[in-house]
Amino acid sequence: YGRVARHKGGNGSSLVDIDELGRYYRGRKDERRSKWQDKMPEATNWALSFEHCRESETTKHVHRLHPYKGKFIPQLAEYFLDRHTDRFKKKAIFAKEDLLLDPFCGSGTTLVQAAELGLHAIGVDVSPFNAFIANIKTGRFSIPAVERASNRILHKLTSASCHQETFQFDAELAQALSAFNREFFPSPEFKKKARSGEMDEKEYGQQKQRMFMRTYRKIVARHNIDLEFSATDTFIGKWFMPPLKEEIELAKREIDQQPDAAIRDLLKLILSRTVRSCRATTHSNLATLDQPVNYPYYCNKHGKICRPVLSIISWWKRYAADTIARLVEFDRLRSASHQACLAADSRTADLAALTKGAHPQLHRLLKDKKVRGIFSSPPYVGMIDYHEQHSYAYELFDFPRYDCDEIGPLAHGKGLAARTRYVEAIAAVLQNCQRFMVADCDVLLVANDQFGLYRQIAERVQMKIVQEHIRPVLNRSERDQGAYSETIFHLKRS
Repeated sequence: YGRVARHKGGNGSSLVDIDELGRYYRGRKDERRSKWQDKMPEATNWALSFEHCRESETTKHVHRLHPYKGKFIPQLAEYFLDRHTDRFKKKAIFAKEDLLLDPFCGSGTTLVQAAELGLHAIGVDVSPFNAFIANIKTGRFSIPAVERASNRILHKLTSASCHQETFQFDAELAQALSAFNREFFPSPEFKKKARSGEMDEKEYGQQKQRMFMRTYRKIVARHNIDLEFSATDTFIGKWFMPPLKEEIELAKREIDQQPDAAIRDLLKLILSRTVRSCRATTHSNLATLDQPVNYPYYCNKHGKICRPVLSIISWWKRYAADTIARLVEFDRLRSASHQACLAADSRTADLAALTKGAHPQLHRLLKDKKVRGIFSSPPYVGMIDYHEQHSYAYELFDFPRYDCDEIGPLAHGKGLAARTRYVEAIAAVLQNCQRFMVADCDVLLVANDQFGLYRQIAERVQMKIVQEHIRPVLNRSERDQGAYSETIFHLKRS
């Protein structure tokens, strides 16, 4: 990125001027684009949709070490942090060696991009698990040591006695399901018929699910395996089948014995990612859990009968290898700058005190240079409960929870009282941060300001909005739905 953006078109991949790319997208006449254009403000910068980026680019290297709802794509941070200019961004805002602040750090997207671009960065997040993710993304690890540690846990899991009966049961179930799906859900014929309306997909899927359950019960009867959830109010007890819980506990014990603290934390993140993929729910409900499922079910995502996960082994193996590959890739790109995320409330956090012992380089930069500016995406009003989305990790690793300190959580809704509290809270964060910033600081906040709150916020902290960058957010998994715009507010002191 910078002055140019990579665009993959019909003639292959080529570099194009970002202004030209914006004109290209504004000029497209297809029906889908027309629908989106009708919904977007006239001043929308279509180049900032980054629709030309493939999914592998928007989740590049360490950005995909762990799922996280509510993060922006790295290309957006890169656009505002790098040195390029165009007709929308008329001058570079930050330079190498500047100290950047993200008071709503989330999973660390800003910190990672700062590391790529040679900027120093401090993140702050009220969620200890969010700070945990961000610090691992920007951490440095001995890759051979990580490989040895992850392989040791894999060996323990595969040789454990609790795994053997589960393996035999799952292998027989998989074989039976494969034959059943080939017969009744042939690919791609079944999906074509379902999409064209030749059949009632829901009714047909439920009918075949009931048919397969007879086979399933026979397989269960042949194996001494417990598949019933225990009566419990814990997250792990409710959402994980008994064979899985035994493996999770074994992996956690092995991780706790790892002497190197950095590698121990990285292994915890791999286990957290693994555990998330193994929850007893349907594939279409992984992001928003509905009801636990401990039997084969018709999966409308894959168009066949799927089964719950009974072992973490394949997921551990996959995510350990993926994590190592992403760390190696990021190490090739990152600079020698410093980044860290502090687990604290940005409304009251004393950055100098919090960095003094734990992060001496950042403490010295904070003292000598001060913070040059902010690039951050505050939580949107009434959209996400940030602690709740990672309940399994909080419970598994005993992270303290500060749900009551979240700003604008889903639980508070979007009513007038919630919006009033939100304005007060965001203003308090900016007010607190200003004491650590240079006089001519630049504050860029990514927001879906559907209630028009950010002008009030700016006035409260005696700042003015000098520019508004409007970008379309296009749902790439459902291309004809969910398009909306968000604004990057550029604030400076009055």
